[in-house]
Amino acid sequence: MKFLTHTVVCAFALVSAPLAADNHDPAGLVAAQKERTERVAQQLWELAEVGYLETQTTALLQTELAKEGFEVTPGIAEIPTAFVAEWGSEGPVIAILAEMDALPGINQSAAATRDPIAGKHAGHACGHNLFGAASLTAAIAVKQWLEATGTPGRIRLYGTPAEEGGSGKVYMTRAGMFDDVDIAIHWHADDENSAAAQTSLANRSAKFRFTGISAHAAGAPERGRSALDGAEAMNMMANMLHEHMPQDARMHYVITSGGNAPNVVPDFAEVFYYVRHPDPDGVEEIWTRLENAAKGAALGTGTQVEWEVIHGNNPLLVNESLARVMDSKLRTVGGVEYTAEERAWAEEIQKSLGDAAKPLDSAAQIGAYSKSLGYGSTDVGDVSYATPTVGVRTATWIPGTSAHTWQAVAASGHSIGYKGAQVAAKAMALMAAELYTNPQLRADARAEFNAARGPDYQYKSLLGDREPPLDYRK
Repeated sequence: MKFLTHTVVCAFALVSAPLAADNHDPAGLVAAQKERTERVAQQLWELAEVGYLETQTTALLQTELAKEGFEVTPGIAEIPTAFVAEWGSEGPVIAILAEMDALPGINQSAAATRDPIAGKHAGHACGHNLFGAASLTAAIAVKQWLEATGTPGRIRLYGTPAEEGGSGKVYMTRAGMFDDVDIAIHWHADDENSAAAQTSLANRSAKFRFTGISAHAAGAPERGRSALDGAEAMNMMANMLHEHMPQDARMHYVITSGGNAPNVVPDFAEVFYYVRHPDPDGVEEIWTRLENAAKGAALGTGTQVEWEVIHGNNPLLVNESLARVMDSKLRTVGGVEYTAEERAWAEEIQKSLGDAAKPLDSAAQIGAYSKSLGYGSTDVGDVSYATPTVGVRTATWIPGTSAHTWQAVAASGHSIGYKGAQVAAKAMALMAAELYTNPQLRADARAEFNAARGPDYQYKSLLGDREPPLDYRK
Protein backbone atom coordinates (compact mmCIF):
# COMPACT_ATOMS: atom_id res chain seq x y z
CA MET A 1 0.00 0.00 0.00
CA LYS A 2 1.30 3.47 -0.84
CA PHE A 3 1.81 5.77 2.12
CA LEU A 4 2.86 9.38 1.70
CA THR A 5 6.18 10.25 3.27
CA HIS A 6 4.69 12.68 5.76
CA THR A 7 2.45 10.11 7.44
CA VAL A 8 3.36 8.68 10.80
CA VAL A 9 2.71 5.04 11.58
CA CYS A 10 1.44 4.50 15.10
CA ALA A 11 1.67 0.93 16.31
CA PHE A 12 0.01 -0.07 19.55
CA ALA A 13 0.73 -3.36 21.24
CA LEU A 14 -2.24 -3.45 23.53
CA VAL A 15 -4.20 -6.51 24.53
CA SER A 16 -7.36 -7.08 22.51
CA ALA A 17 -10.75 -7.37 24.11
CA PRO A 18 -11.69 -10.95 25.02
CA LEU A 19 -13.06 -12.97 22.15
CA ALA A 20 -16.68 -13.99 22.11
CA ALA A 21 -17.56 -17.52 23.16
CA ASP A 22 -17.90 -18.63 19.51
CA ASN A 23 -14.83 -16.95 18.05
CA HIS A 24 -15.21 -18.84 14.77
CA ASP A 25 -18.46 -17.00 14.00
CA PRO A 26 -17.86 -13.47 12.57
CA ALA A 27 -21.48 -12.44 13.21
CA GLY A 28 -21.21 -13.63 16.79
CA LEU A 29 -18.06 -11.57 17.26
CA VAL A 30 -19.98 -8.52 16.02
CA ALA A 31 -22.82 -9.25 18.44
CA ALA A 32 -20.33 -9.43 21.30
CA GLN A 33 -19.35 -5.82 20.54
CA LYS A 34 -22.87 -4.42 20.64
CA GLU A 35 -22.07 -2.10 23.53
CA ARG A 36 -19.04 -0.67 21.73
CA THR A 37 -20.98 -0.17 18.51
CA GLU A 38 -23.72 1.76 20.26
CA ARG A 39 -21.30 3.81 22.36
CA VAL A 40 -19.19 4.88 19.39
CA ALA A 41 -22.24 5.57 17.22
CA GLN A 42 -23.69 7.78 19.95
CA GLN A 43 -20.42 9.65 20.46
CA LEU A 44 -20.09 10.32 16.74
CA TRP A 45 -23.74 11.40 16.56
CA GLU A 46 -23.14 13.94 19.33
CA LEU A 47 -19.94 15.26 17.73
CA ALA A 48 -21.55 15.70 14.27
CA GLU A 49 -18.37 17.07 12.71
CA VAL A 50 -18.51 18.15 9.07
CA GLY A 51 -16.21 17.30 6.16
CA TYR A 52 -12.46 17.53 6.71
CA LEU A 53 -13.09 18.90 10.21
CA GLU A 54 -13.76 15.49 11.83
CA THR A 55 -10.82 15.82 14.25
CA GLN A 56 -12.47 14.31 17.34
CA THR A 57 -14.34 11.75 15.25
CA THR A 58 -11.23 10.38 13.58
CA ALA A 59 -9.33 10.40 16.88
CA LEU A 60 -12.06 8.28 18.48
CA LEU A 61 -12.05 5.70 15.68
CA GLN A 62 -8.26 5.52 15.60
CA THR A 63 -8.06 5.06 19.37
CA GLU A 64 -10.57 2.20 19.34
CA LEU A 65 -8.61 0.45 16.58
CA ALA A 66 -5.26 0.97 18.24
CA LYS A 67 -6.58 -0.64 21.44
CA GLU A 68 -7.37 -3.73 19.37
CA GLY A 69 -3.84 -4.02 18.01
CA PHE A 70 -4.32 -2.37 14.62
CA GLU A 71 -1.43 -0.43 13.10
CA VAL A 72 -2.86 3.04 12.47
CA THR A 73 -1.52 5.48 9.87
CA PRO A 74 -3.14 8.93 10.14
CA GLY A 75 -3.18 11.79 7.67
CA ILE A 76 -3.11 9.77 4.46
CA ALA A 77 -3.59 11.36 1.02
CA GLU A 78 -2.73 14.78 2.49
CA ILE A 79 -5.98 14.75 4.50
CA PRO A 80 -5.46 15.25 8.25
CA THR A 81 -8.60 13.34 9.26
CA ALA A 82 -8.18 10.41 6.85
CA PHE A 83 -6.49 7.26 8.11
CA VAL A 84 -5.93 3.58 7.47
CA ALA A 85 -5.73 0.92 10.18
CA GLU A 86 -4.40 -2.55 9.38
CA TRP A 87 -4.02 -5.90 11.13
CA GLY A 88 -2.27 -8.91 9.67
CA SER A 89 0.88 -9.45 7.65
CA GLU A 90 0.03 -11.87 4.84
CA GLY A 91 -2.85 -13.14 2.73
CA PRO A 92 -5.64 -11.28 0.88
CA VAL A 93 -6.21 -7.63 1.71
CA ILE A 94 -9.86 -6.89 2.49
CA ALA A 95 -10.77 -3.27 3.09
CA ILE A 96 -13.77 -1.90 4.96
CA LEU A 97 -14.69 1.75 4.43
CA ALA A 98 -15.79 3.97 7.33
CA GLU A 99 -17.44 7.30 6.52
CA MET A 100 -17.62 9.80 9.35
CA ASP A 101 -18.80 13.30 8.34
CA ALA A 102 -22.07 15.02 9.23
CA LEU A 103 -24.23 17.41 7.19
CA PRO A 104 -24.24 21.15 7.94
CA GLY A 105 -27.41 23.12 8.37
CA ILE A 106 -29.57 20.39 9.88
CA ASN A 107 -29.78 18.97 13.37
CA GLN A 108 -32.27 17.19 15.54
CA SER A 109 -32.46 15.44 18.90
CA ALA A 110 -33.35 11.77 19.04
CA ALA A 111 -36.99 12.73 19.56
CA ALA A 112 -39.75 11.51 17.23
CA THR A 113 -41.01 15.04 16.58
CA ARG A 114 -39.14 18.04 15.17
CA ASP A 115 -36.77 19.14 17.90
CA PRO A 116 -33.62 21.02 16.78
CA ILE A 117 -30.80 21.21 19.30
CA ALA A 118 -30.05 24.85 20.06
CA GLY A 119 -26.61 25.99 18.94
CA LYS A 120 -25.83 22.84 16.95
CA HIS A 121 -25.09 23.51 13.30
CA ALA A 122 -24.81 20.01 11.84
CA GLY A 123 -26.32 16.56 12.20
CA HIS A 124 -25.88 12.99 11.00
CA ALA A 125 -28.70 13.18 8.46
CA CYS A 126 -26.98 10.57 6.30
CA GLY A 127 -26.15 8.18 9.13
CA HIS A 128 -22.37 8.38 8.87
CA ASN A 129 -22.06 8.02 12.63
CA LEU A 130 -23.59 4.57 12.18
CA PHE A 131 -21.41 3.95 9.13
CA GLY A 132 -18.22 4.68 11.07
CA ALA A 133 -19.23 2.71 14.16
CA ALA A 134 -20.46 -0.40 12.33
CA SER A 135 -17.43 -0.50 10.05
CA LEU A 136 -15.20 -0.23 13.11
CA THR A 137 -17.01 -3.15 14.73
CA ALA A 138 -16.86 -5.25 11.57
CA ALA A 139 -13.12 -4.67 11.16
CA ILE A 140 -12.39 -5.64 14.76
CA ALA A 141 -14.61 -8.73 14.51
CA VAL A 142 -12.81 -9.81 11.33
CA LYS A 143 -9.45 -9.30 13.03
CA GLN A 144 -10.58 -11.47 15.94
CA TRP A 145 -11.87 -14.12 13.53
CA LEU A 146 -8.60 -14.18 11.56
CA GLU A 147 -6.66 -14.46 14.80
CA ALA A 148 -8.84 -17.22 16.22
CA THR A 149 -9.01 -19.32 13.06
CA GLY A 150 -5.45 -18.80 11.88
CA THR A 151 -6.74 -17.78 8.46
CA PRO A 152 -4.17 -15.83 6.39
CA GLY A 153 -5.37 -12.34 5.64
CA ARG A 154 -5.00 -8.64 6.25
CA ILE A 155 -7.95 -6.52 7.34
CA ARG A 156 -7.91 -2.76 6.78
CA LEU A 157 -10.28 -0.08 7.93
CA TYR A 158 -10.14 3.14 5.95
CA GLY A 159 -11.34 6.24 7.76
CA THR A 160 -12.81 8.25 4.88
CA PRO A 161 -13.79 11.86 5.61
CA ALA A 162 -15.92 14.39 3.74
CA GLU A 163 -18.16 12.13 1.67
CA GLU A 164 -20.78 14.88 1.71
CA GLY A 165 -19.50 17.07 -1.09
CA GLY A 166 -15.80 16.76 -0.27
CA SER A 167 -14.91 13.55 -2.15
CA GLY A 168 -12.46 12.31 0.47
CA LYS A 169 -12.22 8.85 -1.09
CA VAL A 170 -11.37 10.35 -4.48
CA TYR A 171 -8.17 11.88 -3.12
CA MET A 172 -7.39 8.59 -1.37
CA THR A 173 -7.96 6.70 -4.62
CA ARG A 174 -5.89 9.21 -6.58
CA ALA A 175 -3.04 8.74 -4.08
CA GLY A 176 -3.04 4.97 -4.65
CA MET A 177 -4.38 4.00 -1.24
CA PHE A 178 -6.46 1.12 -2.68
CA ASP A 179 -4.00 -0.17 -5.28
CA ASP A 180 -3.10 -3.34 -3.36
CA VAL A 181 -6.57 -4.05 -1.97
CA ASP A 182 -8.17 -7.31 -3.14
CA ILE A 183 -11.78 -6.38 -2.29
CA ALA A 184 -13.37 -3.31 -0.67
CA ILE A 185 -16.56 -3.50 1.41
CA HIS A 186 -18.83 -0.59 2.32
CA TRP A 187 -22.34 -0.03 3.61
CA HIS A 188 -24.81 2.79 4.14
CA ALA A 189 -27.67 3.75 6.37
CA ASP A 190 -31.10 3.50 4.72
CA ASP A 191 -34.79 2.86 5.36
CA GLU A 192 -34.61 -0.70 4.02
CA ASN A 193 -32.31 -3.72 3.92
CA SER A 194 -30.76 -4.49 0.55
CA ALA A 195 -27.59 -5.75 -1.09
CA ALA A 196 -28.90 -5.09 -4.59
CA ALA A 197 -26.34 -4.03 -7.20
CA GLN A 198 -27.27 -0.36 -7.51
CA THR A 199 -25.11 2.00 -9.49
CA SER A 200 -24.87 5.74 -8.80
CA LEU A 201 -24.57 8.98 -10.74
CA ALA A 202 -21.24 10.57 -11.53
CA ASN A 203 -21.15 14.15 -10.32
CA ARG A 204 -19.12 17.33 -10.10
CA SER A 205 -19.63 20.50 -8.10
CA ALA A 206 -18.15 24.00 -8.16
CA LYS A 207 -18.60 27.37 -6.55
CA PHE A 208 -19.11 30.06 -9.20
CA ARG A 209 -17.97 33.45 -7.88
CA PHE A 210 -19.11 36.68 -9.51
CA THR A 211 -17.46 40.02 -8.83
CA GLY A 212 -18.91 43.40 -9.75
CA ILE A 213 -18.78 47.04 -8.70
CA SER A 214 -20.42 48.29 -5.51
CA ALA A 215 -22.55 51.46 -5.58
CA HIS A 216 -25.51 53.10 -3.87
CA ALA A 217 -28.50 51.28 -5.33
CA ALA A 218 -30.66 54.47 -5.33
CA GLY A 219 -28.17 57.34 -5.40
CA ALA A 220 -25.82 56.06 -8.12
CA PRO A 221 -27.20 52.84 -9.61
CA GLU A 222 -25.54 53.54 -12.98
CA ARG A 223 -22.12 53.14 -11.37
CA GLY A 224 -22.87 49.65 -10.04
CA ARG A 225 -22.43 46.26 -11.63
CA SER A 226 -24.28 43.71 -9.57
CA ALA A 227 -22.52 40.43 -8.88
CA LEU A 228 -25.91 39.10 -7.79
CA ASP A 229 -27.29 39.93 -11.23
CA GLY A 230 -24.53 37.77 -12.67
CA ALA A 231 -25.39 34.85 -10.39
CA GLU A 232 -29.12 35.18 -11.08
CA ALA A 233 -28.58 35.41 -14.82
CA MET A 234 -26.52 32.23 -14.67
CA ASN A 235 -29.25 30.52 -12.67
CA MET A 236 -31.89 31.56 -15.20
CA MET A 237 -29.89 30.05 -18.07
CA ALA A 238 -29.13 26.92 -16.05
CA ASN A 239 -32.82 26.45 -15.34
CA MET A 240 -33.50 26.72 -19.08
CA LEU A 241 -30.80 24.10 -19.60
CA HIS A 242 -32.82 21.67 -17.47
CA GLU A 243 -35.25 21.25 -20.39
CA HIS A 244 -32.46 20.01 -22.62
CA MET A 245 -30.68 17.58 -20.32
CA PRO A 246 -30.89 13.76 -20.53
CA GLN A 247 -33.64 12.15 -18.49
CA ASP A 248 -31.29 10.63 -15.90
CA ALA A 249 -29.19 13.79 -15.42
CA ARG A 250 -29.58 16.09 -12.43
CA MET A 251 -28.51 19.68 -11.71
CA HIS A 252 -29.13 21.75 -8.59
CA TYR A 253 -27.72 24.83 -6.88
CA VAL A 254 -27.83 27.17 -3.91
CA ILE A 255 -26.83 30.84 -3.71
CA THR A 256 -24.30 30.91 -0.88
CA SER A 257 -23.67 34.67 -1.00
CA GLY A 258 -25.83 37.36 -2.57
CA GLY A 259 -25.09 40.62 -0.83
CA ASN A 260 -25.89 42.15 2.54
CA ALA A 261 -28.25 45.09 2.01
CA PRO A 262 -30.79 45.90 -0.75
CA ASN A 263 -29.55 49.50 -1.08
CA VAL A 264 -25.96 48.40 -1.79
CA VAL A 265 -25.19 46.96 -5.21
CA PRO A 266 -23.37 43.73 -4.26
CA ASP A 267 -19.83 43.41 -5.61
CA PHE A 268 -19.63 39.69 -4.77
CA ALA A 269 -22.00 36.77 -5.18
CA GLU A 270 -21.46 33.03 -5.14
CA VAL A 271 -23.60 30.14 -6.37
CA PHE A 272 -22.77 26.49 -5.66
CA TYR A 273 -23.72 23.98 -8.40
CA TYR A 274 -23.94 20.18 -8.66
CA VAL A 275 -24.19 18.32 -11.98
CA ARG A 276 -24.94 14.58 -12.11
CA HIS A 277 -25.19 12.00 -14.89
CA PRO A 278 -24.87 8.19 -15.07
CA ASP A 279 -21.71 8.56 -17.17
CA PRO A 280 -18.68 10.81 -16.48
CA ASP A 281 -18.69 11.96 -20.10
CA GLY A 282 -22.30 13.08 -19.61
CA VAL A 283 -21.23 15.19 -16.64
CA GLU A 284 -18.47 16.75 -18.75
CA GLU A 285 -20.89 17.65 -21.54
CA ILE A 286 -23.40 19.35 -19.25
CA TRP A 287 -20.60 20.99 -17.32
CA THR A 288 -19.24 22.70 -20.44
CA ARG A 289 -22.68 24.17 -21.07
CA LEU A 290 -22.93 25.32 -17.45
CA GLU A 291 -19.55 27.05 -17.67
CA ASN A 292 -20.72 28.79 -20.84
CA ALA A 293 -23.83 29.96 -19.01
CA ALA A 294 -21.61 31.46 -16.30
CA LYS A 295 -19.47 33.24 -18.90
CA GLY A 296 -22.52 34.56 -20.71
CA ALA A 297 -24.08 35.77 -17.47
CA ALA A 298 -20.94 37.69 -16.58
CA LEU A 299 -20.69 39.23 -20.05
CA GLY A 300 -24.31 40.30 -20.03
CA THR A 301 -24.20 41.88 -16.56
CA GLY A 302 -20.79 43.55 -16.82
CA THR A 303 -19.32 41.38 -14.09
CA GLN A 304 -16.48 38.89 -13.83
CA VAL A 305 -16.77 35.21 -12.96
CA GLU A 306 -14.41 32.45 -11.89
CA TRP A 307 -15.12 29.04 -10.43
CA GLU A 308 -13.53 26.46 -8.18
CA VAL A 309 -14.30 22.76 -8.59
CA ILE A 310 -15.07 21.44 -5.10
CA HIS A 311 -15.67 17.76 -5.67
CA GLY A 312 -16.30 15.12 -8.29
CA ASN A 313 -17.21 11.43 -8.11
CA ASN A 314 -17.20 8.64 -10.65
CA PRO A 315 -20.30 6.40 -10.78
CA LEU A 316 -20.35 3.21 -8.73
CA LEU A 317 -19.03 0.22 -10.66
CA VAL A 318 -21.15 -2.64 -9.34
CA ASN A 319 -19.76 -6.16 -9.11
CA GLU A 320 -22.51 -8.76 -9.24
CA SER A 321 -20.17 -11.63 -8.38
CA LEU A 322 -19.78 -9.96 -4.99
CA ALA A 323 -23.25 -8.43 -4.70
CA ARG A 324 -25.04 -11.76 -4.95
CA VAL A 325 -22.90 -13.20 -2.15
CA MET A 326 -23.45 -10.12 0.01
CA ASP A 327 -27.18 -10.56 -0.59
CA SER A 328 -26.96 -14.09 0.80
CA LYS A 329 -25.01 -12.89 3.85
CA LEU A 330 -27.58 -10.21 4.55
CA ARG A 331 -30.36 -12.78 4.37
CA THR A 332 -28.44 -14.94 6.85
CA VAL A 333 -28.33 -12.02 9.29
CA GLY A 334 -31.92 -10.86 8.76
CA GLY A 335 -33.46 -7.43 9.14
CA VAL A 336 -34.28 -5.12 12.05
CA GLU A 337 -36.88 -6.13 14.61
CA TYR A 338 -38.51 -3.40 16.73
CA THR A 339 -39.38 -3.68 20.40
CA ALA A 340 -42.81 -2.38 21.46
CA GLU A 341 -41.18 0.86 22.65
CA GLU A 342 -39.29 1.27 19.38
CA ARG A 343 -42.43 0.62 17.38
CA ALA A 344 -44.27 3.35 19.25
CA TRP A 345 -41.41 5.77 18.54
CA ALA A 346 -41.41 4.74 14.88
CA GLU A 347 -45.15 5.28 14.59
CA GLU A 348 -44.70 8.82 15.90
CA ILE A 349 -41.99 9.50 13.30
CA GLN A 350 -44.26 8.10 10.59
CA LYS A 351 -46.79 10.84 11.23
CA SER A 352 -44.29 13.33 9.79
CA LEU A 353 -43.57 11.26 6.66
CA GLY A 354 -47.00 11.60 5.09
CA ASP A 355 -47.55 9.56 1.93
CA ALA A 356 -43.87 8.49 1.92
CA ALA A 357 -44.36 6.25 4.97
CA LYS A 358 -43.91 2.51 4.43
CA PRO A 359 -45.08 -0.41 6.59
CA LEU A 360 -42.91 -0.68 9.70
CA ASP A 361 -42.63 -4.43 9.27
CA SER A 362 -40.58 -3.84 6.11
CA ALA A 363 -37.58 -3.04 8.35
CA ALA A 364 -37.42 -6.74 9.16
CA GLN A 365 -37.46 -7.80 5.51
CA ILE A 366 -34.69 -8.06 2.92
CA GLY A 367 -35.31 -6.41 -0.43
CA ALA A 368 -35.25 -8.43 -3.62
CA TYR A 369 -31.94 -8.65 -5.42
CA SER A 370 -31.73 -6.61 -8.62
CA LYS A 371 -29.41 -4.40 -10.64
CA SER A 372 -30.53 -0.81 -11.08
CA LEU A 373 -29.51 2.83 -11.41
CA GLY A 374 -29.47 4.91 -8.24
CA TYR A 375 -29.81 8.68 -8.48
CA GLY A 376 -27.50 9.57 -5.61
CA SER A 377 -23.75 10.00 -5.89
CA THR A 378 -20.91 8.73 -3.72
CA ASP A 379 -17.15 8.86 -3.67
CA VAL A 380 -17.21 5.09 -3.18
CA GLY A 381 -17.56 5.19 -6.97
CA ASP A 382 -13.89 6.05 -7.38
CA VAL A 383 -12.87 3.25 -5.01
CA SER A 384 -14.92 0.84 -7.14
CA TYR A 385 -12.74 1.67 -10.15
CA ALA A 386 -9.57 0.94 -8.14
CA THR A 387 -10.61 -2.45 -6.75
CA PRO A 388 -13.71 -4.71 -6.82
CA THR A 389 -16.20 -3.24 -4.37
CA VAL A 390 -19.39 -4.46 -2.73
CA GLY A 391 -21.92 -2.75 -0.48
CA VAL A 392 -24.99 -3.28 1.64
CA ARG A 393 -27.75 -1.05 3.03
CA THR A 394 -29.70 -1.64 6.21
CA ALA A 395 -32.85 -0.23 7.80
CA THR A 396 -31.37 2.23 10.25
CA TRP A 397 -34.17 4.72 9.60
CA ILE A 398 -37.93 4.38 9.82
CA PRO A 399 -39.29 2.95 6.55
CA GLY A 400 -40.15 5.83 4.24
CA THR A 401 -37.48 8.17 5.63
CA SER A 402 -35.31 10.03 3.14
CA ALA A 403 -31.65 10.74 3.77
CA HIS A 404 -30.68 14.34 4.60
CA THR A 405 -33.74 14.94 6.79
CA TRP A 406 -34.33 15.54 10.49
CA GLN A 407 -36.06 12.17 10.69
CA ALA A 408 -32.81 10.52 9.55
CA VAL A 409 -30.85 12.46 12.19
CA ALA A 410 -33.25 11.32 14.90
CA ALA A 411 -33.12 7.64 13.95
CA SER A 412 -29.33 7.75 13.57
CA GLY A 413 -29.12 8.64 17.25
CA HIS A 414 -31.73 6.10 18.36
CA SER A 415 -31.64 2.39 19.23
CA ILE A 416 -33.34 1.64 15.90
CA GLY A 417 -30.36 3.11 14.08
CA TYR A 418 -27.96 1.13 16.25
CA LYS A 419 -29.79 -2.10 15.40
CA GLY A 420 -29.44 -1.38 11.69
CA ALA A 421 -25.73 -0.74 12.21
CA GLN A 422 -25.38 -4.13 13.88
CA VAL A 423 -27.04 -5.82 10.90
CA ALA A 424 -24.58 -4.08 8.57
CA ALA A 425 -21.56 -5.02 10.68
CA LYS A 426 -22.60 -8.67 10.78
CA ALA A 427 -23.18 -8.82 7.01
CA MET A 428 -19.80 -7.19 6.31
CA ALA A 429 -17.95 -9.48 8.71
CA LEU A 430 -19.54 -12.57 7.15
CA MET A 431 -18.70 -11.27 3.69
CA ALA A 432 -15.08 -10.67 4.64
CA ALA A 433 -14.75 -14.19 6.07
CA GLU A 434 -16.14 -15.60 2.83
CA LEU A 435 -13.64 -13.61 0.79
CA TYR A 436 -10.66 -14.82 2.81
CA THR A 437 -11.65 -18.46 2.43
CA ASN A 438 -13.05 -18.44 -1.11
CA PRO A 439 -10.29 -17.76 -3.67
CA GLN A 440 -12.67 -18.56 -6.54
CA LEU A 441 -14.99 -15.74 -5.46
CA ARG A 442 -12.07 -13.33 -5.36
CA ALA A 443 -11.00 -14.47 -8.83
CA ASP A 444 -14.52 -14.15 -10.25
CA ALA A 445 -14.88 -10.67 -8.78
CA ARG A 446 -11.55 -9.57 -10.23
CA ALA A 447 -12.41 -10.99 -13.66
CA GLU A 448 -15.75 -9.15 -13.69
CA PHE A 449 -14.01 -5.98 -12.51
CA ASN A 450 -11.38 -6.14 -15.24
CA ALA A 451 -13.99 -6.80 -17.92
CA ALA A 452 -16.15 -3.88 -16.75
CA ARG A 453 -13.27 -1.41 -16.74
CA GLY A 454 -11.97 -2.62 -20.11
CA PRO A 455 -8.42 -3.40 -21.25
CA ASP A 456 -7.40 0.23 -21.87
CA TYR A 457 -8.87 1.73 -18.70
CA GLN A 458 -7.02 4.64 -17.11
CA TYR A 459 -8.31 6.23 -13.94
CA LYS A 460 -9.46 9.84 -14.20
CA SER A 461 -11.02 11.78 -11.37
CA LEU A 462 -13.75 14.32 -12.01
CA LEU A 463 -12.12 16.87 -9.73
CA GLY A 464 -8.89 17.14 -11.67
CA ASP A 465 -5.57 17.64 -9.93
CA ARG A 466 -6.73 20.02 -7.25
CA GLU A 467 -5.70 19.46 -3.63
CA PRO A 468 -8.28 18.37 -1.03
CA PRO A 469 -10.53 21.38 -0.17
CA LEU A 470 -9.88 21.14 3.54
CA ASP A 471 -11.69 24.44 4.19
CA TYR A 472 -14.84 23.82 2.12
CA ARG A 473 -17.02 23.58 5.25
CA LYS A 474 -15.48 26.53 7.09
